[in-house]
Amino acid sequence: MSIYILGIESSCDDTSAAVSSDTNILANVVATQDIHTKYGGVVPELASRAHQQNIVPVIDIALKRANIRKNQLHAIAFTRGPGLLGSLLVGTSFAKSMALGLDIPIISVDHLDAHILAHFIQDKQQARAVPAFPFLCLTVSGGHTQIVLVKDHFDFEIVGKTIDDAAGEAFDKAAKIMGLPYPGGPIIDKYAHTGDPQAFRFPEPRVPGLDYSFSGLKTSFLYFIRDRIEENSDFIQKNMADLSASIQYTIISILMKKLRQAASLYKVRDIAIAGGVSANSELRNTLKKASAALGWNIYVPEFEYCTDNAAMIAVTGYFKYLKGDFAGQDVSPYARKSEDGSRKSEEGR
Repeated sequence: MSIYILGIESSCDDTSAAVSSDTNILANVVATQDIHTKYGGVVPELASRAHQQNIVPVIDIALKRANIRKNQLHAIAFTRGPGLLGSLLVGTSFAKSMALGLDIPIISVDHLDAHILAHFIQDKQQARAVPAFPFLCLTVSGGHTQIVLVKDHFDFEIVGKTIDDAAGEAFDKAAKIMGLPYPGGPIIDKYAHTGDPQAFRFPEPRVPGLDYSFSGLKTSFLYFIRDRIEENSDFIQKNMADLSASIQYTIISILMKKLRQAASLYKVRDIAIAGGVSANSELRNTLKKASAALGWNIYVPEFEYCTDNAAMIAVTGYFKYLKGDFAGQDVSPYARKSEDGSRKSEEGR
């Protein structure tokens, strides 16, 4: 008998609901919040209000597309954290209320774990290859950059992480400096297609071990643009493609050097990427080249499962359902993780 899980994702500015049948996704619906564009970034209070408006219709559409009645659901999985606390509260509260009404269990899901387990989403029409344990997953997004050694579905070891800013934040900050709208990462990717990645050189940080740093790169790019504009006010407009290609090349180079070190250190050949930045076309192309040169087996999620989505929450919920790993009605969201991996909210709970 198939296990039907309703997944709810509300960690940032996308309200998403999905229905899974075991590891197959029957529906995955995402409502984006365009209101943040004019502010150049996500406004937490506006995000939580929009989640309240979107969550009922998004879940209703997901159930209808999946052709599943709510009383057929076995459990409801929801993002517990990390993320914006106000946004997480909307998804958590709704999941608890709906599950209580249906008398079914709830399953709390870590957002970053779900990005990794998105690689186990299957398609009924065509089976997808999945990475073999242990494998390395480069998780890159606007808020997180990590290299994770994945030993089992729920046995993760963070072997490298950013010590300051995330790769996705570096993309967005560079875009903002160039006057591009938020979110800037996809726009830089688009401009970079026609640019020369070697046109401008930017310094790469020297961080020991497998950790990352992107704050210095952001500062260097800011000063570089400032100095060139003083010489020529039209510098950005005349060099947008080359600037985009060059900063993108530098960010990806930083990511790949540590990933290659990790693969060599742990003697792992199955390499996966996850998170919003995994949608970047040049990162995907670079990984393909590494696959041919180093003998890696590369795993990249479908585009719709790279950014925040409820399909990955539902599939993670399915694996936790099999373990009987359910949450109680007293569960509360957490905004971030501590360095030792435990969960903490913004108030330090």
